[in-house]
Amino acid sequence: MDQSPEVPKPKPTAKEIAADFRAKITGPDREYSAGKQLPAARALAKKLGVQLMTVQSAYGQLRDEGLILTQQGRGTFVRDPAAPLGTERGSSPAFAALAAELSTIHDALQTLGERLDRLERLVGSETPPSS
Repeated sequence: MDQSPEVPKPKPTAKEIAADFRAKITGPDREYSAGKQLPAARALAKKLGVQLMTVQSAYGQLRDEGLILTQQGRGTFVRDPAAPLGTERGSSPAFAALAAELSTIHDALQTLGERLDRLERLVGSETPPSS
């Protein structure tokens, strides 16, 4: 009998790990709900047979998407989608900056809307010139 050596299973990439956890967080058969802790990066790297940086990169992708947050000394958790982005401890700095920028834009749009309302009232109250 010919016994060929078993081909080792390819190690997952950071993108594949992120996709797997994304499905476990947002998919129909959710394995991870809001507040649930994800496996420690070191333990997951060992389990998957990949470098720690690979798992950290995968978690970074999910954090940048706003799906998870990391709390120093506590771990990595599924973010509560009801909480405004960038407001939780451990959320992505990119989301914190984006949340601040969106707040500024919201305030500017509200001011512009109020000015437009005043202008429309002024124009509407003017009597048209007679010919």
